Parts: sequence; structure tokens; C-alpha cells
Amino acid sequence: MASLPSDHWHPAAVYLYALHLDGPALAWEYLRRHPDYRLDWHRHRGQPRESAQRWGLRLLEDPGRDARDALPDWLAGPAIAQIHRDVDPLPSAPQFELWTLPGHKELRQDGSCLRLAVRTAGREVRLRLAPELWDGMPYISTASVGRANGSQRPRARVLVDDLAFVVSPEAGAPAIASDRPGPGPLLEMHTLQALDGTLAGASLREVALVLHGEDAVAAGWHADGDLRAQVRRLVRRGQSLMQGRYLRLLQNRPFEQGRSASMSNVPAQDDLHF
Repeated sequence: MASLPSDHWHPAAVYLYALHLDGPALAWEYLRRHPDYRLDWHRHRGQPRESAQRWGLRLLEDPGRDARDALPDWLAGPAIAQIHRDVDPLPSAPQFELWTLPGHKELRQDGSCLRLAVRTAGREVRLRLAPELWDGMPYISTASVGRANGSQRPRARVLVDDLAFVVSPEAGAPAIASDRPGPGPLLEMHTLQALDGTLAGASLREVALVLHGEDAVAAGWHADGDLRAQVRRLVRRGQSLMQGRYLRLLQNRPFEQGRSASMSNVPAQDDLHF
């Protein structure tokens, strides 16, 4: 995100992908814009664990990668399935075969175990691999529930579904997106665009011109007008999320839906009323 032109945030099309992000993916979008986080990445990526925890991460993630490519490992993220070697397997026991898993795969070592992220068909699944597990070995799985709020039972359903999604040959049915995004995804898209504008040095009026057009600003931009107040609240919301409130988005992952679920991360009602 360095050395961008000052008008890089003007095209709305650049932000359309944000309409299909879930809570953890949106949290990353806000965090990666934080100037101090970007500084940490450039200074301390050789010591990722020590510097990552202050941001709610286990490992530092490259802020130049947006949510479509990045795989941030959150300390308080959703439930994760742990894959262990089955030391007493049945003849029909499944075998763990990394390279036959569908989709894009990324392995990372966090100091205690390997973490595997698999993304396909607009969905992301995370697995923790035990050190004794090797490719081709029979495996069993257990649940590791994160610290985010929520009951254990629905999280267990998510883990079962996640495992089936990854290891099943039928995994990966295309995600169906809504034809018309709801107010929540639109709010996130506009918030990110407004935040980028202010980070680039734009004034509130310049942000309003990009978001609403010259006619709307000419007709409604007054010191105490609704349009100015709306843009001000939008910018403040983006700054608040970037400064730390992004961690709240980790708790909004909808059960039994994927990274690109159409109803993802519906904001609280007080966020919608501006």
C-alpha cells in the first residue's frame, strides 16, 4: 500500500470485492491500512510472533495483500480443526493427502505446529496440523475453539462442515452471491473508500465528491447539513475500525457460511444509522 497515487481511492470498482467479505476478512482490510501496522511489517517481519500479538495476530501478514490473497492468522479467530495422526487406524481410515485438497493452499509454521489455510469457491478453511502428521498418514480430527464469543455447539457444526468441505471430492460448490448487496456490505465498501481518501489526505468535501458526485455536494454540502454529517461519521467509523475496533469483526463470522457469504458481517444497527 506504499507509493500509491493520491487518487487511487476514487474508482468505486476497486472496492467491489469488499461486498463479499466476512468479518475476519474485513478486519484484515482495516488493520492493513493502519500506518503503524505497516511500519511493524517492514521493521519486524523477521520476528513475527513478538510484534504480531499487539495487533491480534499470531504472525505478521503482508499489508500489501488484500483480503482476496492474504491469510491473516488471528489470535481470537474462529474455531479451527486440529488434524492428528491416527495411531490405531481402521482399514477404512481416511488418509491426509495435502496435494489432493482442492483450491489454493498455504502452509505456515507458528512455532508449535503447522497451520494450513485452504481457500476455494469463495470459502476459506483453516486447519492445524500436528507435528507427527505426515502426508499420506491416516488422521483424526479434534476441535480447537477460539476466544471469540459464541456457543460451542454451533462451532462444532462449523468444524465438521469445514473438514467435509476440504477433504470431500464434492467440495467447492460455487458460492452464490446476492444480486443486490444489503446495507451492511455497502457500508463496509463505502467506509473503506472514505478511509483510504482520508489516509491519502483528502478533505471531507473531497470524500463526499467521490462518494456522492458533484451534483449532490453542490446541493447538500452545508456546515450543518446531513450530507456533511454522514461523511464525517463514515470517516470516523473507518478510523475507529482501523485503530482497533476491527477486532470486533472477528466475532461476526456467520456459522455455516464461507468467506464470501452474501449476508456476511451485518453491522450493528447504530452503524447503519448515519
